[in-house]
Amino acid sequence: MTTRLFTSPMFLGFDHLEQMLERASKTSADGYPPYNIEQVSPTGLRITLAVAGFSMDDLQITQEDNQLVIRGRQSDDAQGRVFLHRGIAARQFQRAFVLAEGIEVRGAWLDNGLLNIDLARPQPEPRVKTISIGRKTAEAGDEARLVEDEAQPE
Repeated sequence: MTTRLFTSPMFLGFDHLEQMLERASKTSADGYPPYNIEQVSPTGLRITLAVAGFSMDDLQITQEDNQLVIRGRQSDDAQGRVFLHRGIAARQFQRAFVLAEGIEVRGAWLDNGLLNIDLARPQPEPRVKTISIGRKTAEAGDEARLVEDEAQPE
């Protein structure tokens, strides 16, 4: 059963946000694999997932709209092996992260059982908008005129 969060008429058009929240809650309900998110520079972020036992061929990273999705599925190489105790998780997983507007994926690498994904938030270029003030004329109607200037150097 789906619980509707935005039922008020005031929230018309927010269906995509509700769907995004629902997807994020489903994918993050399971705590596997554990992960860290750290800020490595003023504009850089790094997501690190503990994926011990997974090779690069077992992992897939995709960006679907504004979601970063990491999937892992190990090939079954345990055939013929007898485990007295199996404590290392070897199950498939899917972990999704909702990316803010403008976040770019810069790269990923696997090192010592840790999958690192670097993200960057580009600095926005300052834009100055000048709004002209004029007289209301018959051809202008009720619309205001906008004049956009080039980005101003600091």
